Amino acid sequence: MNMKSMNLLLRVGAAAAVLSLAACASPEKTPATAAVAVSHNAVDNAVSAGAPELAPEEISAARSKMMQANQALAAKDYKRARELAVQAQADAKLAQAKASSAKATAASNALNEDLRVLRQEVDRANSDQQ
Repeated sequence: MNMKSMNLLLRVGAAAAVLSLAACASPEKTPATAAVAVSHNAVDNAVSAGAPELAPEEISAARSKMMQANQALAAKDYKRARELAVQAQADAKLAQAKASSAKATAASNALNEDLRVLRQEVDRANSDQQ
């Protein structure tokens, strides 16, 4: 099993454990606990996608809101915890999308540069033959 598979398995296991514990909690606490767990996974996914380097503002906002959601959860302010967790998840998804977009743009630019160099080589070879 490769590292990505193990990492994913650990995340799924952690989320399942949190959801299992949440199921034993009060009905009001359960959605907030689950939302915080989902936002945590979303932040982890964004970090794995390179968001700290490629979307620092968005991942910082997601982390801040996730931290506030955890504090609200600890204070038993479940409504606020859920709201902040949902916002953190949205920020994390935006950060992940921006990071993925930046990587795709960089790959496209590199490919275009490789094609430009290849065209120059072909043009040079053709002019040497004439």
